[in-house]
Amino acid sequence: MLCPEEHTTKDKYIAEAAAILRNGGLVAFPTETVYGLGARFDSPAAIARLFAAKGRPPDNPLIAHISHPKQLTELVSHMTPLEERLMLAFWPGPLTLVLPKTQAVPALATAGLSTIGVRMPADDIALALISVTGVPIVAPSANLSGLPSPTTARHVAQDLGDRIDALLDGGETHLGLESTVVQVRDDVIYILRPGSITREMLAEETGAAVQGAWGENAQEAGAPLAPGMKYKHYAPRAAVIVYEGEAVKHIAADAEREASPPAVIAFADTLAAVPEHVARFTLGDRGQADTAAKRLYAYLREIDDLGLTRVLVEAVPPRGLGEAVMNRLHKAATRIKGR
Repeated sequence: MLCPEEHTTKDKYIAEAAAILRNGGLVAFPTETVYGLGARFDSPAAIARLFAAKGRPPDNPLIAHISHPKQLTELVSHMTPLEERLMLAFWPGPLTLVLPKTQAVPALATAGLSTIGVRMPADDIALALISVTGVPIVAPSANLSGLPSPTTARHVAQDLGDRIDALLDGGETHLGLESTVVQVRDDVIYILRPGSITREMLAEETGAAVQGAWGENAQEAGAPLAPGMKYKHYAPRAAVIVYEGEAVKHIAADAEREASPPAVIAFADTLAAVPEHVARFTLGDRGQADTAAKRLYAYLREIDDLGLTRVLVEAVPPRGLGEAVMNRLHKAATRIKGR
């Protein structure tokens, strides 16, 4: 593990990791969203090894990460004015744009699609790593496919261990949820995966119509246009029971009568009624999604570490950032109560 937090060693560790990437290796690194597992974008062999390390289905496309907009010419054939406006407004940051790809992008990286997702992360270590490597990096989350995304280097090491060549430890990630993924079609912004850049932010910045895109509208020749759309994702080994609407009032009682005590993730006022012998994880003050976004994956992983087999989770309001949180919870859920 490389720990580039000390200024005197940061450049050295990043240079070592960049050399590994240039030579076709795999490097896990922090971003502002979650930790990513990187390979150089133009190496089919490295990309194949990345898929194998994660156990990732081959029809689940990757996102390319850049350190400067000039690198877009290696990845993208053209952009519309609306796409350029989104880039200028939200990069560097947690927004992925799905764009027409160049011939230089291997089909394996895009699941054979004619498009590729691209973003510029807002993280100093990530940007330096990409810049020193000298080419864009394709990077999904640095976890075993299907498990909660990693928000610390420890999570990465737990999942991937010696399957990868290096791990840059940048501490806990700032946001805790994967990037928002959008595609522009006919001057409409379609959200393929919600994230910290909300539909309200997209609409306010551009004045364009913003819609969710699911099902057939989010597929090309049967392959999903963005990661996280097709398969069960973000799920711990414990069964996840999500409580919505009126069902929320039953969380405490359900937790108390379980034969084997579950974990509970809920807002503070709900947790106040949950028995003390139950493992409790707070979402903070009611109505706020920030804590849920930042801590959800870490909570789910800690619950697995405790050996608990069930977790009861209170839904957050599905607006703003809450839309992204609920997207992840629905993907992870074994059962949803209150629908």
